[in-house]
Amino acid sequence: MKTFVKEIIDKDVEFQNIVKELIENDTVQQMKNYRQHYETTCFEHCYTVSYYCYLICKKYNLDYVSAARAGMLHDLFLYDWRIRQPNRKGLHAYTHGKTACINACKLFNLNKKEKDMIINHMWPVTVNFPRSFEGFILTFVDKYCAMSESFEVLKTRFFLKKPLRYFYTFTSMISFHI
Repeated sequence: MKTFVKEIIDKDVEFQNIVKELIENDTVQQMKNYRQHYETTCFEHCYTVSYYCYLICKKYNLDYVSAARAGMLHDLFLYDWRIRQPNRKGLHAYTHGKTACINACKLFNLNKKEKDMIINHMWPVTVNFPRSFEGFILTFVDKYCAMSESFEVLKTRFFLKKPLRYFYTFTSMISFHI
């Protein structure tokens, strides 16, 4: 997570009060041990998703408390999804919403909306779509954050390769002069 983003999130007192119980939990802290997208941990990803859901839902007078909580717990699956899990039936993309919800329900008292948001956050990959506006917001924010986290790393790796960097610079100069 970029430092300036983390600093902004950490300074939002209302948001911190909403997710405090969640982020201080030892099991939720274990999400820091698993990579989600390249160099982003599962915890960092969920923390960022949670904050953006909170902001959007608050702006539109929606249930921003449930959105923040569900955002923080939506990927509470606690395994390396890149490695096939022997006890998991089906692909990670299709099953981890239910796994995260089961894990979250063992730790916290979730309302019906929060459970639905966690289970269905992978729509349209999964068939069931969220039943609330907040659920759709979580779904789209999750995709946006995943793409942002991936793009930053891929962009950096692309420009580290000298021939590609030279090609990009050369083609940029040609197109600039045309």
